[in-house]
Amino acid sequence: MCTGGCAKCLGGTLIPLALFGFLANILLFFPGGKVIDNNDHLSDEVWFFGGILGNGVLMIFPALVFLGLKNNDCCGCCGNGSCGKRFAMFTSTIFAVIGFLGAGYSFVTSAISINKGPKCLMDNSTWGYPFQEGDYLNDEGLWSKCQEPVNVVPWNLTLFSILLVVGGIQMLLCVIQVVNGLLGTLCGDCQCCGCCGGDGPV
Repeated sequence: MCTGGCAKCLGGTLIPLALFGFLANILLFFPGGKVIDNNDHLSDEVWFFGGILGNGVLMIFPALVFLGLKNNDCCGCCGNGSCGKRFAMFTSTIFAVIGFLGAGYSFVTSAISINKGPKCLMDNSTWGYPFQEGDYLNDEGLWSKCQEPVNVVPWNLTLFSILLVVGGIQMLLCVIQVVNGLLGTLCGDCQCCGCCGGDGPV
């Protein structure tokens, strides 16, 4: 597959993942699927906006850049040969790094939240974090330590796990685009062979 076509494929995959991460982060503001009375009772990591910023906003721009590479003018922009496929592929590597950092931010935030557990109403009638070092992950019996919001433990665990997986996939795709972009920068794109009367790749 040509580097431009590969980039378009990656971009088309990143967009639904970005939307999925965005939606998962929104749902975290409704623990247990219900509106919470006091925002201070939400887990701190929810306010880090890992899915909205990391998986979402910082990923949409690279994805759109990748999608546009398929139709990029091999011979340059408006006849300017210095602005062609090679430059576009090089630029895509920069956006891929930005996307990688965004996905990495969401990945780390989600991992921390999963290990920490959700903020909830504990047995002593105070709001806090009843779990230690992810102990609740292997012992479902500990989930009863959270009295409210109802079902907050599986809710947060599921959504942050989704963000963790989405972030991991997005990081992998961005790494692939970095390699693809560098190949396109150094070797050109197969669709540009013989472009503008030339015999080799542009």
